[in-house]
Amino acid sequence: MTKANPLKRWTWFLAAIGLCASLTHAAAPNPEDLPGAPIFKERCAHCHMGQVPKAPSKTFLQMMPADAIAAALISGIMQGQSAGLTEVQKRDVAHYLSGETVEQAAMAVDPPRCKFAPPVASSSAPALRGWGFDARNSRLIPSEVAGLAATDIPKLKLKWALNYHGAIRARSQPTFALGMLFVGSQNGTVYALDPASGCLHWSFRAGAEVRTPVVVAAGEGVADAAHPLAFFGDIIGRAYAIDAATGALRWKRRLDDHPSATITGAPVYRAGRVFVPMSSLEEAIVDPTYPCCSFRGSLLALDAGTGATVWKTYTVDKVAVATSKTKSGTERTGPSGAPIWNSPTVDEARGLVYVGTGNNYSAPGTPLSDSVVAFDIATGAVRWHWQSFADDTWNVACMVGLEGCPEKVGPDFDIGAGTLLLKNPAGGDWILVGRKDGTVFALDADKHDHALWQAKLGRGSIQGGVQFAMAADAQRLYVPISDMADAHDGHVFTEPARPGLYALRPTDGALLWSARANNVCAGRDFCDSGILAAVTAIPGAVFAGHMDGRVRAYDSRNGKVLWSYDTLPEVVTVSGAKGHGGAIGGSGPVVYRGMVYVNSGYGLYGHMPGNVLLAFSVDGK
Repeated sequence: MTKANPLKRWTWFLAAIGLCASLTHAAAPNPEDLPGAPIFKERCAHCHMGQVPKAPSKTFLQMMPADAIAAALISGIMQGQSAGLTEVQKRDVAHYLSGETVEQAAMAVDPPRCKFAPPVASSSAPALRGWGFDARNSRLIPSEVAGLAATDIPKLKLKWALNYHGAIRARSQPTFALGMLFVGSQNGTVYALDPASGCLHWSFRAGAEVRTPVVVAAGEGVADAAHPLAFFGDIIGRAYAIDAATGALRWKRRLDDHPSATITGAPVYRAGRVFVPMSSLEEAIVDPTYPCCSFRGSLLALDAGTGATVWKTYTVDKVAVATSKTKSGTERTGPSGAPIWNSPTVDEARGLVYVGTGNNYSAPGTPLSDSVVAFDIATGAVRWHWQSFADDTWNVACMVGLEGCPEKVGPDFDIGAGTLLLKNPAGGDWILVGRKDGTVFALDADKHDHALWQAKLGRGSIQGGVQFAMAADAQRLYVPISDMADAHDGHVFTEPARPGLYALRPTDGALLWSARANNVCAGRDFCDSGILAAVTAIPGAVFAGHMDGRVRAYDSRNGKVLWSYDTLPEVVTVSGAKGHGGAIGGSGPVVYRGMVYVNSGYGLYGHMPGNVLLAFSVDGK
């Protein structure tokens, strides 16, 4: 492969972190022309451009809603630092960072309030558990929970829609418990809705985007059955517990001191503990004076009732130190990285928690990067690991041609998707792993020193291959491949892209069928046909959201399309506001009690924006 135009790479990256809003909103002003820009540079940049270790980076501030930023400056944690600024100037800074005014943020209209209480008692355990729907992360929804026969799938029609105010992305997977649908949003609002109609039972406002699912612990050894807890994380690394019945805050904790720490993988609840993976966006800092890098991925076990840390284990066991200098004299530091982007998998029988890790951000490479890691569920000790690729040292400086790139450049072959634990015919378990280069691996859960088999399905790239989650039943492993036409990673590929859905035989990785995604983009900007988002299986079908805005149901026996819906057209939502879908990324479709729920909109990293949650039922009834 050959290098692409550096200017194109730089322009794409600015769009990815929100600095070129015009790439997704053509009429948006250049943020550097806004009145808040010089104020930020004079009063804020010296802390929030990487120089102060505990100050959130500008990248994170740009992911916060305008009213939350303004509140922090006017009456919150930053009022001392903003002393001397007028309230108008503080609001200007919020506008500059968030891309919307405080007044625009205040225009959000909630869905109509429900006129009835949720129908299910609080003691009922959730039928679906978190990101993977069960502790094994299978993403298989049983027929008694799905309530949807494969023969009825072609009759699905839109029943209701929710718009996320001011959003360009919708990434929090809907979850269900206590007779309610829980979902987070870009502006930090967590909604508890009626699944059948979309009316609102309650809402809670976090201080930053909630991209994880809301995980409810009820009927599972919870001490206070009358007040079950719901757990989630926000984009600036804080974990929350709220009363799932009312939305009242129970506790909130920032889980890592690093300013670039974030929570992208869903928390997992088990027996009074909440397991939370930590990742970061430090690898995306492109300031040439920034000493890259120092973040270390970790997995935490928290006391569910208090949020206190029971244990915390890092995936890089040494604190970063200075290792060398760039030609310009900026220090390089390491080791770093090995973030955990995905939701943990709980192996009850072996007393283990599995995660997949990402690349190192800087040299030296470490043993737990690009690995499957097994943690002791009680102590957090690393019981074993299997490394899929060694010395993968990479950060965004490599993509945009800056000196902060490690001297030995890795390919960025993260294990971004959560691992699956699947029973095998011999009575043991396989651990199934998907990687960003388009390769799928199988490990024996008891003999994990080598891969039992591997299958290369996609050509891979930074956004190619397997990104968010596979799904499996007893007969097949379902693998989504994104393989963007232009991977936006600085390379031009000589091999063709292979976007679509693939079914493998779990015993040996043999290809059972493939459903290559056809291109319907017709030159539309930021449109790709592949499957970036997690896929979901029910008996007889696999649901997948595509980057071109389509959501499809595939026959699990042969890959034939049973149903397809274009989420891009504008719809009227339950609040009366209009919304529309976009690329589908992150969370995948969820099937529950005869309905299908899909978030649509992924307006970052070169994808189409959108702001809706769509709910489908048979004949729209």
